[in-house]
Amino acid sequence: MMTPDQLKQRILGLLDEIKAKDVLCIDVKEKTSVTDYMIIASGTSSRHLNSIAEHVALETKREGESALGVEGKGSAEWVLLDHGCVITHVMLPEAREFYDLERLWQPLAPGVSEPAADGEEL
Repeated sequence: MMTPDQLKQRILGLLDEIKAKDVLCIDVKEKTSVTDYMIIASGTSSRHLNSIAEHVALETKREGESALGVEGKGSAEWVLLDHGCVITHVMLPEAREFYDLERLWQPLAPGVSEPAADGEEL
């Protein structure tokens, strides 16, 4: 069984092998108890998106790290692979821009505060 860091590195390697675009890995351990790492990658087409997800799912399964779930396979714009400690989002660029997961999960820049619920700064 791989550690979260080893699994993260393996998935990043698999994404590189299949030519995923704009790969980003975010450490979210301090923001959620759901997962340790969130990986976001883009595919160039729906076919590429599904090929990326299938490659990651098959290779990690072959190595004893089966995904707990795969959502959106066959969809046109977003596939999610849940490996527990690593969640991988593979999206078309348009969906990635629309949902903007990077902004949601990345740490804030130093000196920047999160907005309060009513839009006022804390």
